[in-house]
Amino acid sequence: MNLPSRSKSKTDPNKVAQVRDWVYNRLPISPDIAVSVNQLICKEPGYPPIKTVIAVMTRPPQQYKIYKPIADLNYSDFHNILRPTCPELD
Repeated sequence: MNLPSRSKSKTDPNKVAQVRDWVYNRLPISPDIAVSVNQLICKEPGYPPIKTVIAVMTRPPQQYKIYKPIADLNYSDFHNILRPTCPELD
């Protein structure tokens, strides 16, 4: 089994918290829903070596991948990847 592995580079906890805030801001989810933000080594051919994986623990859980390190993310990266379920929020 080829499991993803964590990147060895340290992530700034403040940046991780900011990314979580962006997820809550972008998606119509309750603050009670857990959001996990992880930086992983990407072994997918043709993609950058590090990706950020965001898991939203709804039922069913949702997973989003952004092919950048956490440190390089900005709010505009979430515009297309995180789609609100209500079109009027877009």
